[in-house]
Amino acid sequence: MPRKPRFFIDRVPVHVVHRGHCREPVFFEDQDYAAYMYRLKAGCSRYGIAIHSYCLMTNHVHILLTPEKAENVSGFMQYVGRHYVPYINYKYGRSGTLWEGRFKASLVDSANYLLSVMRYIELNPVRAGMVLSPSEYRWSSFKHNTGQRVISTITEHDIFVDLGSSLAKSKEWYLGSFNDVLSEEAIKNITAAWVTGTPIGSETFKEKIEQVLGRSVGLARKGAPKKIV
Repeated sequence: MPRKPRFFIDRVPVHVVHRGHCREPVFFEDQDYAAYMYRLKAGCSRYGIAIHSYCLMTNHVHILLTPEKAENVSGFMQYVGRHYVPYINYKYGRSGTLWEGRFKASLVDSANYLLSVMRYIELNPVRAGMVLSPSEYRWSSFKHNTGQRVISTITEHDIFVDLGSSLAKSKEWYLGSFNDVLSEEAIKNITAAWVTGTPIGSETFKEKIEQVLGRSVGLARKGAPKKIV
């Protein structure tokens, strides 16, 4: 069966998910997470990528990023993997693949869904039962985006910056948004988008994507989560 083509657009956010082979671990100790983060930061500079949110789970990663150039998304992920996999194989005396084939990705409607996807990503450890609060999990962007810690890998999206009269106020607003539960419908729709590789956003956004690409992209199901305000 031919692989479903992925599609990216200049300066349009992308939710990227990469799983371990057979859902096996890709991180084994803190040094491994740190090594992956080092490559993420280096890749951002090399490929013109802005990362807005991330979460490194034991056997998979979630990254919300915006590429300056569409073609750089794949190059960025390949760069990270090309350096991280040999590191793991050498360190643990293993060989072969680490990741479950290609990464999955879905374009994100920044005007309406950027914040929902950020919360979805940073709440992963809570949904997995690893922690009670996202603030308890070390390997995510939550503390940066809520003003508790500076993570140099993160670049705030304009939508995020405009949440408040200052960046500090924006982070304060974003922290407060976690008082509201991310609905099951939102979780279902965001998950369906990255699993199937379809855009997450309004119908207008999806139609614009098809116009830019000049072809159908297999639109995600209707009923996506409403904008968080």
